[in-house]
Amino acid sequence: MKVVVLLGGTSAERDVSIASGVQVARALRNAGHEVVAVDTARGALPSAEEERLLAGGVGEIPPESEALAVLKGTTPALDSLLRNSDVVFLALHGGTGEDGTIQAMLDLAGLPYTGSGHAASAMAMDKDVSKQLFRVAGVATPDWLMAPASDETIMNEIGLPTVIKPNRQGSTIGLSIVDESSALSAAIKEAKLYDTEVMIERYVPGRELTVGILEGEALPPGEIIPMRGGIFDYESKYQPDGAEEIFPADLSTGQVSEIQDLALKAHMALKLGAYSRVDFRLDEAGKFWCLEVNTLPGMTSASLLPKAAGAAGITFEALCDRIARFAADPSRPSR
Repeated sequence: MKVVVLLGGTSAERDVSIASGVQVARALRNAGHEVVAVDTARGALPSAEEERLLAGGVGEIPPESEALAVLKGTTPALDSLLRNSDVVFLALHGGTGEDGTIQAMLDLAGLPYTGSGHAASAMAMDKDVSKQLFRVAGVATPDWLMAPASDETIMNEIGLPTVIKPNRQGSTIGLSIVDESSALSAAIKEAKLYDTEVMIERYVPGRELTVGILEGEALPPGEIIPMRGGIFDYESKYQPDGAEEIFPADLSTGQVSEIQDLALKAHMALKLGAYSRVDFRLDEAGKFWCLEVNTLPGMTSASLLPKAAGAAGITFEALCDRIARFAADPSRPSR
């Protein structure tokens, strides 16, 4: 097939998207596809640029907002590139690449693409909407408020510690864990740098777990243990030895069945497509709490979804191939 891999873009997760996209492009070529890698902010990547990016990695911090602002004025014409493809592989993360904007554009153009549709993508990107749908589906999620909220209201309804984060952002960008009421205002201000809406969520101490979904099936759950302790933040996610990622997770048979069932319920509540990754906390009482669903999870060979697939016996190359082929023809057999 002719595949266009869309990567980069202008969100704060640009570096993560580039790392995903160039590895997906290589995997799809190895699987026999004709591939063009396209940065939605710069255009098609020459092969030499792809090789340079493959050799690089994700920086310790997200790109500066000033650098992203410059890129937003350089969006190339993509029409001819996309229309010459059989399928568009979305390796975008955050911003208009994951919130349904590009998905809606591709729907209007009648072009098949990977991931979820525009409405589902928009719902999943909005953490407030997602959490409401989780509860309707019977999936527990930590209590939350949306800013503005007084310190008194936060203390009475959520308590400390609390998680302050942008409502529509990924990779823990702009997220803070607040232990003292005096720090609430600054944390909300920090989160507002990345989104106009800010979520104030009860912090659930415990184990960090994740479940990949692929074509209607839950993959083996994994556990993430940040090496510096605390949360699985941007640095822990993308720097070497930032976290220990264990697949499959050390869970009982009953716990595996329960978390996989909850992950599928969350996935279906948002009406998502062929794949996603659902993140949980497991508290000391043994209860699973759903935090969020990622519609376009990281897709480097070392990312969580590929590791979950690997635990199920699916290689990175095979995973990328399956995702692309399903998008081109959803009626085909999954294997």
